[in-house]
Amino acid sequence: MTASTPANGKSHPNTPRTWIESTAVMVQDRHRSKAWYRDHLGFDIINDSDHWVTVGRKGQGGQIHLCQVSEAGEGASLEPGNTGILIYLNGDLRATYERLQRAGVKFSKGVTKMPWGTFCIAVDPDGNELILMESAE
Repeated sequence: MTASTPANGKSHPNTPRTWIESTAVMVQDRHRSKAWYRDHLGFDIINDSDHWVTVGRKGQGGQIHLCQVSEAGEGASLEPGNTGILIYLNGDLRATYERLQRAGVKFSKGVTKMPWGTFCIAVDPDGNELILMESAE
């Protein structure tokens, strides 16, 4: 089943084969944000070519485009709060949470266990919230 194939297994004839390359997160200063995502969350710099700066894990897909608000066009503004971005972490989430806290990462929600998983919510320097979730693997 491809990304364009619905759960019923039948592909719509007009749907091209698709995938998500990156999700834009609005930031005040992409260079500051690039350093924060690299140094605090341990992300790789996937692309760093002037306006187009993406972070993620090399070879894993699912990149975050650090979109500098001053270059996003007239009327663009920061969008602090829940980005909807879910980042799965291997290993003990509580230990990672404590290490990140000691490194200065701020959280809007501490480690929380729910029937569907264990997560916490990290906040980047511009107020964007990222859901860090313990992987079931």
